[in-house]
This record gives sequence, structure tokens and C-alpha cells, in this order.
Amino acid sequence: MNKSSETIGERIKRFREERGLSPSELAEQAGVAKSYLSTLEHEDQTKNVRRPSADTLYRIASALGVAMSDLLGRPVITAAQAGSRPPSLVEFAKSRSLPEADVEMLANIRFRGEEPKTPERWEFIYQAIKNSAPMDR
Repeated sequence: MNKSSETIGERIKRFREERGLSPSELAEQAGVAKSYLSTLEHEDQTKNVRRPSADTLYRIASALGVAMSDLLGRPVITAAQAGSRPPSLVEFAKSRSLPEADVEMLANIRFRGEEPKTPERWEFIYQAIKNSAPMDR
């Protein structure tokens, strides 16, 4: 599926799965009912889904470690942010539809004072960080 055409529920599910969280774990961390989370994640198959409030979206985004704009599919990048980010990172982030929080984290990475120079190097670093997440559990 094209990530730009994802629904809010599909984005929630994708971010949840990327973080290795079960629906029950996300629901508990976000303080929402598991049944409501399930309804959101499957909204394309369900009629008359009640849209989440800003508070609910904020709690889900916080539990997932993403910005609300990532759940809405409208990343917010200010001119200052875009100007301070290496073009190779911007290219990588766009190609993978990375959450803004992840792009911000990557933008601060330096090795011996140097930032990665290619989208492939950003990919390698990003995957290494994602793969190391279980070490924190």
C-alpha cells in the first residue's frame, strides 16, 4: 500500500507493528480501550467509526513515540528543520515515510563529527537502531 494513502488506523497499526507492540500493549500504554484501538486500526472495514479526539491521538502518538502529524499523515517540517537536515537524510526519510520523531533523532547523529552522507548509510543506521530496541526491554 502507498503510505500516503494510508488511513489513520493503518498508520497506527504500522507504527505499532514497527515497534513490536501488541494491540493490548499499545492500548494500555495509551490509556484507550483495546476494542476502540482495534476499531481504529480496521476503520476501512468498519462503517461509522468515531474519529479519535485530539487527546486520544496525542496519547496514541506518545505511546508510539511519533508526532500526531505522523498519525495524520501530514508531517510537519519547518523551514528551519528542513534547512538544517542533510539532503541525504531528507531523501531517506521521504522514501521510507519516517515518523518526524525518528527523522529528528537521526538528524542529530554524528560519528567522529561527521553525519552520514548517503541515504543507504542512513538506512543502515536506522535499521541498526530499530534492531537494537529489544535490548532495552
